[in-house]
Amino acid sequence: MNDNPTLRDLFEALQATMVSNANLSNVVFHPSDKGDNMEESWRKWFNDYLPHRYRAAKATIIDSHGDKSEQMDIVIYDAQYSYLALKKDDIMYLPAESVYAVFEVKPEISKFNMEYAGKKAQSVRSLFRTTAPIPTASGTLPPKDPHRIVAGILTSRSGWKQPFGVPFKKCLKNFDNSQQIDCGCILQAGSFQYDYKTNLLKTSVAEESLVSFFLQLLMLLQQMGTVPAIDLVEYMKALSMSEVQNG
Repeated sequence: MNDNPTLRDLFEALQATMVSNANLSNVVFHPSDKGDNMEESWRKWFNDYLPHRYRAAKATIIDSHGDKSEQMDIVIYDAQYSYLALKKDDIMYLPAESVYAVFEVKPEISKFNMEYAGKKAQSVRSLFRTTAPIPTASGTLPPKDPHRIVAGILTSRSGWKQPFGVPFKKCLKNFDNSQQIDCGCILQAGSFQYDYKTNLLKTSVAEESLVSFFLQLLMLLQQMGTVPAIDLVEYMKALSMSEVQNG
């Protein structure tokens, strides 16, 4: 890097550091690496670079009605207010209210893998989310409407010759509301973000795949603000408690 770097120079340096620090170079140059190693590399990358209010984990999402999602490769959840995060038999369970985003990790992007990621996202978005008033020093704020949970896909390569060509765009258009894939990163091809309201598709070149994906995700998280307060009364209904008038 020169002595008077431009913003682009700084982003290129950040991209190189991200690849190195997260050990994603193994994924880039050895596409046969799959499964848990690849997922763990991505989880480490998220936890290294996202602000500490966010955490990434492999988890199943639960709601106050007792329903649960499929197990998700990566869940970005609120670390500050997720006090109902539970672990049983090495599986993490997170309340639906705490989830910001979910990602499916696959070796390559393809029609099958996109649709699979969409179905996994649907299992999360279909869960019930409570919301409660928020007491503050200035008074009680009304319950916040639950935000739309972001869904994405993370791969090392593309199964399509043109990663963001017609077949890819058809996949995006064919999703129903609960299955929509909002963003993703193809390490060897670039990143993408699709706005379903405006039909605007943003893509990057391969050399900027990680840093562009990172900035796009930060913007999506920024737009959500903070997760809604959990209505703990609804979750307590699962317990065998009784009420008796004293006196």
